[in-house]
Amino acid sequence: MAQAVAKQKQTKGREESHQARKSEATRNRIIDAAIKCLLEYGYAKTTTPLIAKEAGLSRGAMMHHFSNRLTIIQKVIEHLHAKRLRAFTKSIENVEPGSTEIHDSVGAYWEQVNHPLFLAFHELSVAARTDKDLAAILEPARAEFKQQWYDMAVQVFPQWQGSKERFDIALHLSQNLLEGMAINRFNGTLEDEEVDQLLSFLEKELQILRPDTS
Repeated sequence: MAQAVAKQKQTKGREESHQARKSEATRNRIIDAAIKCLLEYGYAKTTTPLIAKEAGLSRGAMMHHFSNRLTIIQKVIEHLHAKRLRAFTKSIENVEPGSTEIHDSVGAYWEQVNHPLFLAFHELSVAARTDKDLAAILEPARAEFKQQWYDMAVQVFPQWQGSKERFDIALHLSQNLLEGMAINRFNGTLEDEEVDQLLSFLEKELQILRPDTS
């Protein structure tokens, strides 16, 4: 009797585990579909019927996992935030202190903002200007990314910490220039030769800001 009960529990556990994995896979499919819709159609046109169509699901099946568009977008933001941090962390891991650290760091951030994940996050940022509900869930993720990016920069550039003002200016210049360049490149208003010129300019300015450690 005890063995039969134990076997039933084991079977039930496997079934629940399988169902949980299946549900998670469907949720991820919906999130990926929502990101694709954001990139192709923009936030305003990313409706629940469009997301469901892109995911290959009925609207009812999708709403079983997410009650409305905002709950989907909230998970999209969490997903984008986590992936952006992982991508940036991975790209910055190869930067070593020395003569090429500025060049390597600029390249790492430029690579990160040229990824579709950044464009999707930017699309949400623009929409959040006039959507208070969206802004309420987007701002914490944006603030956390900025803080973690700053903390990683402190680790990569420890020699700059004796000159915090220069360090902060260097970060603000890099972030605003590179993100602005990426947006213009996505929009088709920035040519590749202009990219090279601006990246070279940024590296020279950062070298000027770099504290004298001799």
